[in-house]
Amino acid sequence: MDTLVRTDFRARIYEWLTQKMVYHSLFWLTLLLLLTLLESVQDGFLFSLSNQIVNVFFYAIIVYFNLLYLIPHYLTRKKFLTYGVLLVLFAIIVTPLKLIVFYFKFSDQPKLQADLIEDENLHFLFTFLIVGASTIVKIIKDWAKHLREMQELETQTMQSELRFLKSQINPHFLFNTLNNLYALTLKKSDQAPEIVIKLSEMMRYMLYECNEKRVPLSKEVNYIRNYLDLEQLRQGKNVNINFEVEGHVSDQEIAPLMFIPFLENSFKHGLSNHITTGFVNIKLSVKEQCVDFNIENSKPETPPIRDPNRRSGGIGLVNIHRRLNLLYPNNYDLNIEDKPNAYAVHLKIKLE
Repeated sequence: MDTLVRTDFRARIYEWLTQKMVYHSLFWLTLLLLLTLLESVQDGFLFSLSNQIVNVFFYAIIVYFNLLYLIPHYLTRKKFLTYGVLLVLFAIIVTPLKLIVFYFKFSDQPKLQADLIEDENLHFLFTFLIVGASTIVKIIKDWAKHLREMQELETQTMQSELRFLKSQINPHFLFNTLNNLYALTLKKSDQAPEIVIKLSEMMRYMLYECNEKRVPLSKEVNYIRNYLDLEQLRQGKNVNINFEVEGHVSDQEIAPLMFIPFLENSFKHGLSNHITTGFVNIKLSVKEQCVDFNIENSKPETPPIRDPNRRSGGIGLVNIHRRLNLLYPNNYDLNIEDKPNAYAVHLKIKLE
């Protein structure tokens, strides 16, 4: 309870400090205090405080004129020469006004009045440095804000695209699975209840866990096993399906459904009704920081003739390329080999 109270208190303090009026006021008060302390060594605290109040007042005028008018109307519109001229001109106007106030303030101190006239150029230079510093701070702040907005936009775009890609993968696989189950029910297979259980596990995984950015590798492996068991029952004895896991599957995490498009294509396009016997060999090599996924499937010697009026399917491979680029940029290696009698895929992913 105390921890929650402290966290809430810190959050309120941070929210208060990040309000523009608050941190601007704190900046000017800090500057006022520093300038006063530097001068009060020889002139006395109260006398120095009154002098620096005048200084800070004129500094604030030129700084906010710069921030609220000159920068928006000239600098951001790339009118650099006009901006520079106006900035110097305003500093030239403000500096004598400040010196006039000081001249009347030092009416009973002729030496200080003489010092004002003698150090006029120094006062102008210091005023110009203050307003120039405000320009630099404004540019850095706007650049940081722009960079933050670009990163947020990139993150939102990536998340939206990933959601779109998953929405394509999941129904695509579901339709294939339901077709498999339908084929078994037509045969009145006694194994249909087992398929329903496996399908239930797969649907639970897809609906409740695949929305996460990463899932345990062990659950992804179990999903693949269920998928292959279902395919083996549908394909029968004419197809030899081998799935080997090499290495120790522990707490590694991976993006969900990364391997399913390759499995779908191996059965849909490789082991079709154009081939009487065939194979699908899958090997998953698991290491601490990476996984190697290898799949090879047989294919017919003569490619089936496509119907030109039929829209080609198989969006999975397109999606897998895009998902890999989004989720594992520069951390994956994908090789696809089209052999005379087989189709092979090797995917290596470096895990985070």
